[in-house]
Amino acid sequence: MVLESAPALVALAIATLFTPGPNNAMLAASGARFGFRPTLPHLLGVATGFPLMMLGVGLLLGGLFQASVLLREGLRWGGAALLLWIAWKVASSGGIGSKSGGVHPMRFLQAVGFQWVNPKAWSMAIAATSQFILPEAPLRTAAFVSLTFLTLGMVSAATWTYGGQAIARWLTTERRLRVFNVAMALLIALSVVELVRH
Repeated sequence: MVLESAPALVALAIATLFTPGPNNAMLAASGARFGFRPTLPHLLGVATGFPLMMLGVGLLLGGLFQASVLLREGLRWGGAALLLWIAWKVASSGGIGSKSGGVHPMRFLQAVGFQWVNPKAWSMAIAATSQFILPEAPLRTAAFVSLTFLTLGMVSAATWTYGGQAIARWLTTERRLRVFNVAMALLIALSVVELVRH
């Protein structure tokens, strides 16, 4: 039943949500540049957008993406290109988190929408739903999986955002800020390398 697989599901959620990746690097960068409160819409968009995507994948799209090589490859390479562009924006002067030039933290709907083009999110969603959603109770098990990722995703997103804000006290010079932005961009780029290798 659902509760029997809960420990394995929680372990998977912790391992995937708390490790560095595009969402976490962008949240840390935004937390460092703007602070926790202005980054809250971005945080909530990530934390709720991925579980919603997971629910959709579990109930509707998982089989389609597993069956279609063209869809999977298109998502993988298109998402990789988008992530590299985001990495460039984070690393370059101004970047995603810059307070200058009218740039602002990612908005809620932008963060929700980003999950649908994030290849890491798709990989996680398909892997988790294929392992934990039971064919005899798809709605109940999909809801349980999504709720688990929602709960732990809130904690993870808040942790990464707060971590970015905390490190902002150290980012008092342009050089340190540049090093931090480049480090976050490299985390995003490395996640792309991992995704396209598989």
